[in-house]
Order: sequence, then C-alpha cells, then structure tokens
Amino acid sequence: MDTTTILKAFNDHSKNTLMETLDIEYVALGDDFLTAKMPVNSKVYQPYGQLHGGATAALAESVGSAASNFFIEHESQFINGIQLSINHIKSKREGVVFATAKNIHKGKTTHLWEVTIVDENDELISIAKMTNIVLTKK
Repeated sequence: MDTTTILKAFNDHSKNTLMETLDIEYVALGDDFLTAKMPVNSKVYQPYGQLHGGATAALAESVGSAASNFFIEHESQFINGIQLSINHIKSKREGVVFATAKNIHKGKTTHLWEVTIVDENDELISIAKMTNIVLTKK
C-alpha cells in the first residue's frame, strides 16, 4: 500500500473516536515514524485558554499507538498502550501542533516510541515516551 492509502485508512479508522473529537489527522508516514496534527482551539483548551496537557497526551498516545500497528500481524495481534510519560515544555494558544512518533524499540511483545510535539514554527511544545504491548487476539 502507498502512503496516501495508509494515511487515509488511519484517518477513516478514527471516525467516531476521541481522535475525531479533537480533530486529530494523520498526515505523514515513513519507515520509522508517523506524524499527526491537531488544531489548537477551544476544543482542546484548559480553563486559561491554552492547549490542555491532556489533549496533548491524547495526541501523543494516538500517534504512538497507531504507529505500532505497522509492526504487528493484524489477523492475530493488537496493540494496547501501557505507559505514557509526557513533559510539557511550552504553552500554545492557537495554531496547529504536530506529533511525530519515532521508534526506539520494536520487540515481539513491546514497542517503545518517542513522540515529539512541535508547533507550525517547529518549536517544541511537548515530548513523550510511550510503551505499547503487543497482545494476541483470542
């Protein structure tokens, strides 16, 4: 499958989910990364009119989980996130943020991702590490 088809499949699979609610869209894909974007607007604000850390964490976990799907056997396996650690570096009031998950470890039972969240000016907003477990369907 080509990149456009894969990104469309990820975005179609996000219908009626938190990703759709937060307007998260998968936008770029490579051999060792996946990138998604999310607009910064009132849907993702905390009470002070800034990007909510929980929305940023949801973006990081969404892209990290989706990225692990490239490395599993879809007929017999599925992914669950088991750990997310995130540091918020800079606040954001408007614009867009981009989360890029890059693989650190791809094992048979666990995957570790570094997720970097930057804004449209490539300024660092947050950075996260995410661990996923590979489970067998019953």
